[in-house]
Formats: sequence, structure tokens, C-alpha cells
Amino acid sequence: MSNYSSGHRAEQVAAEYLQKHSYDVVELNWRHARAEIDIIARKKLGWRRYGPLIFFEVKHRKTDNQGRGLDYITPKKLEQMRFAAELYVTLNYHKNEYALGAIELAGESYTITRVLENLAL
Repeated sequence: MSNYSSGHRAEQVAAEYLQKHSYDVVELNWRHARAEIDIIARKKLGWRRYGPLIFFEVKHRKTDNQGRGLDYITPKKLEQMRFAAELYVTLNYHKNEYALGAIELAGESYTITRVLENLAL
């Protein structure tokens, strides 16, 4: 399986996980000429109430020989995520709060090992 196919499958598994855990997936694989976001979601808090938008980066590793998925969210990657989120918010006139998040998957079975909802902005 190619890296593209593997990454796409990881994003699908992550989106399904979020939906099963009370999130609405707003966008999957949002792309712009200067940025990309794997998943944009918001948690359902109750009847017509939602938490902030969360811009999720999905990281999958078949093995941890070269580190776990979240080890690859470096300060530079965080900067890219921040830029993409700010671009999305600006282009979509979003005026409410938002946050950065990450989902780590491992193995050939795409097991979710960690979900972080509030990376430093």
C-alpha cells in the first residue's frame, strides 16, 4: 500500500472514530494551494450546541521503529497547522474559538493510540 493510500485510510479511520465519539466532521482533507488540514471537526455538547472547531492532524505509523506518529508533530509542523487553521478560519469567516488537535494511529490495523484536542496555538 502506498503512503498516500495508507494516509488516506488513517484519515478515514480517524474520522469514523471522531463520529463515534460525538464529533461532527466538518471537513475531511481540506486543501488550499498553500495549506492542508486532515480533519476539521467539532464536538457535540448537546442539542444544537458545539465546542470549538478542532483542526486535527492525523499521524499513522505501521511500526514505531522510527518513533510514534505524534513524535512527528514538530514545532515546524505545529506552525504549518496553525497557518492552515488561520487560513481556513479567515476564508470561512469563522468567528468562534478553534483549537489544534492530533490523532495517532499505529499498526497495520490502524489502531487509534492517542487523541489530543488542544495542542498549543
